[in-house]
Amino acid sequence: MKSLFLNLPLLADVSKIANDDYVGFTFFVGCMAMMAASAFFFLSMNNFDRKWKTSILVSGLITFIAAVHYFYMRDYWAVVGESPTFFRYVDWTLTVPLMCVEFYLILKVAGAQKSLMWKLIFASVIMLVTGYFGEAVYTTGSGPALWGLISGLAYFWIVYEIWFGSAKKLAEAAGGSILKAHKTLCWFVLVGWAIYPLGYMAGTAGWYNPGGDSWSLSMDVIYNIGDAINKIGFGLVVYGAAVASQSSTSEA
Repeated sequence: MKSLFLNLPLLADVSKIANDDYVGFTFFVGCMAMMAASAFFFLSMNNFDRKWKTSILVSGLITFIAAVHYFYMRDYWAVVGESPTFFRYVDWTLTVPLMCVEFYLILKVAGAQKSLMWKLIFASVIMLVTGYFGEAVYTTGSGPALWGLISGLAYFWIVYEIWFGSAKKLAEAAGGSILKAHKTLCWFVLVGWAIYPLGYMAGTAGWYNPGGDSWSLSMDVIYNIGDAINKIGFGLVVYGAAVASQSSTSEA
């Protein structure tokens, strides 16, 4: 009961979000959308066999972790009025590696080794840590450009691995719904994840814009929309592949 009363001022501030506060609006919608997606994935797990159940579980974990962080980020924005960069990167550090795990899980039937999963996870962590350095730690001079470059190189390595490397070969060997799901997830990484560098450029001062100021409003809106599309979309692709695989198995 005590914790409830301690949170009352925070709830009061949240209720004062202005009608034209698009950042606050996207935080609120993102939180609700992620939570709804989590409920959907968790409740649908038992509809699939063991091969797909873990993939659906991971999809639910991705959106659930994001929903919890969006709940805090929404309140942080309402009270402080600043971009919740720290909370956002904590969220990404947990959810982006899990999205890489999804590639391994759907390709496991084609013989994917755990080494593929760990390589993708390692690259994603490098991408996120260096991105955080450029956006929140080394924010002056050439810092954002240097750390952004390293982050971008890690991102493009992931793109190369899933589009042209061993992951692609495994997907082609599996064929059918696995190949289709892999290709769709690849497009999410190539196009959907490209939203994040745009947000990074909008939120970092100096190197990216002539005025030298960061565009925090644009950055958070871009990030919030990108998160909803990528995390929920990733899960829906995996869900669709599970349904297609289950249907083909039952028909056979």
